[in-house]
Amino acid sequence: MTWSAPCARIDHAALRENLAAVRRFAPASRVWAVVKANGYGHGLEAVAATLADADGLAVARVEEGVRLRRAGVTKPILVLEGMIFAEELAAAAREDLAVAVHSWDQVRLLAEGAGLGAPPCWIKVDTGMHRLGFAPAEVDAVFEALAASAPGPRVVGLLTHLANADEPGDTTSAGQCATLHAVAAGRGLPLSIGNSAGLIALPAARGDWVRPGIMLYGASPFATRTAADLGLRPVMTLQARLIAVQRLPRGAALGYGGTYVCPEDMPVGIVGIGYGDGYPRHAPTGTPVLLNGVRVALLGRVSMDMIHVDLRSQPQAAVGDVATLWGVGLPVEEIAARAGTIPYELLCHVAQRVHMEHDGTAAGGTG
Repeated sequence: MTWSAPCARIDHAALRENLAAVRRFAPASRVWAVVKANGYGHGLEAVAATLADADGLAVARVEEGVRLRRAGVTKPILVLEGMIFAEELAAAAREDLAVAVHSWDQVRLLAEGAGLGAPPCWIKVDTGMHRLGFAPAEVDAVFEALAASAPGPRVVGLLTHLANADEPGDTTSAGQCATLHAVAAGRGLPLSIGNSAGLIALPAARGDWVRPGIMLYGASPFATRTAADLGLRPVMTLQARLIAVQRLPRGAALGYGGTYVCPEDMPVGIVGIGYGDGYPRHAPTGTPVLLNGVRVALLGRVSMDMIHVDLRSQPQAAVGDVATLWGVGLPVEEIAARAGTIPYELLCHVAQRVHMEHDGTAAGGTG
């Protein structure tokens, strides 16, 4: 069946190639492939299956890890936010999910919930992000408290998160790496530091495990370097159909608020996608849309289900023609920059009502 609704086409061959690019940037590191937020909007289970060659998968929440186990994933899974409730601790232990431990509340939960099980733990150190993690001076006490639990949970690594890795040349990241290495001295534990930006730009962030996210999905973590510059391919191509063509006179005001006024008699197309599908509401006039392989401009305000586009360069355009909102031929980074946001947000916000088609899906199981 041919749909008039928007469609996100997911290229699994590109996803595999992007994982190979991670390996080229960090050949000595093991890889936690980050699949949180429904695989950055690409479909959690499908993405996990394609990333079977990663050494492990990283999610934000215990619930996501449980979903992966239910889907048949057997490889290591790391829960980056850890757990705050006893039920989550029990589920993590039952499903063999490694958890990040970043607060004294979690340490107490592990001690008081010893009967619920003891999942493997990664101690998160706050080296400068000031979001989650223990101050470096607290880490010895954390190890002592966990060792005193009965049975004591098994600490399997140390991790931190870089605050400014997407700003090459910023000295903060190098300082954070040095801090974690100082904390880790003499402990004999693997380290995990580098996100996408860190593992690309900072050799010191590669460490034993890296945690690529956005680069796996074919978008650049940097404002000044494109995905193509980094050898990455877009995984999601978001498309919709032209559902109407209007021939409007000079002076006609378009859409809500009439913020665009036609400067001449002109054809205007209506594409069936809007903020209800995840297209950014604040994308301004002039934001490019790829129609039949040619760039045309968004006009006026984005509606819930529709956008206007300028058809003066495409007078032959007809109802049913395909418009690409981002993806192959139109980088998501460019649309994000126009809308004053980041590609992470656009990819993660694709709505459930958008059809998702998976091309070149994984072979060889879920790992």
